[in-house]
Amino acid sequence: MTRRALVTGASSGIGAATARRLAEEGWQVIAAARRLDRLAEVAAGHRLIAARELDVTDQASVDELVGEIALAGNLDAVVNIAGGALGLDRIEDADVDGWAQMYDVNVLGALRVTKATLPLLRATAELTGGADVVFLTSTAALAPYEGGAGYVGPKHAERQMATTLRWELAGEPIRVIQIAPGAVDTEEFSLNRFGGDAARAAAVYAGYEPLHADDIADAIVWTLTRPGHVNIDELVIRPRAQVSNWKIAKGGGPSAK
Repeated sequence: MTRRALVTGASSGIGAATARRLAEEGWQVIAAARRLDRLAEVAAGHRLIAARELDVTDQASVDELVGEIALAGNLDAVVNIAGGALGLDRIEDADVDGWAQMYDVNVLGALRVTKATLPLLRATAELTGGADVVFLTSTAALAPYEGGAGYVGPKHAERQMATTLRWELAGEPIRVIQIAPGAVDTEEFSLNRFGGDAARAAAVYAGYEPLHADDIADAIVWTLTRPGHVNIDELVIRPRAQVSNWKIAKGGGPSAK
């Protein structure tokens, strides 16, 4: 049976890279995101990638896609990548609507998708002996930093959701995996965070070599392809120059993020 994975947030960055890497490994991939035009670019030339529209903040959108997947057959893995950060503001200057949006996408979005797909994962696991749920969190899920509370909070919540789900599924053949990247230079993460300010976004990655989307996709695929009895509970990945959320060695010396 060909393995099938649902990858959310697959229209760019880590999601797009993960969809491509899984297809290269022979998986059938449902690449899902809001922007179908971008998904078409991801799927181009990859016969094993199917582009599907999905808004993780809309329960009806989630239910529609999961219903379609259920009719098509097995589902071996769900990779929750949809998410993102908005702003880098001090709490006294916080945009409450932006905080709510980050929580809805990063936490409730992953919850909606995971809850809806668990019956499909269980059904597959009964036939094959295993299935997987992956949460892409962040090193923001491990420690706070000034200006980051609006993003740190949701990522902490998502990390705890992953841990709690692993405990709740104990004894079932479903692995729960969390990947926590540090600074990853993708085309949209920092650009979105800073409201389209390209210069400010580029400055985040200046003076050192950050991680790239393919680095994280490689790690995700590695966790999914371990022997069935091996669970990678939590994998933290940083660029060599980044020693914490607030300290990066730039230009040969340490500097604050």
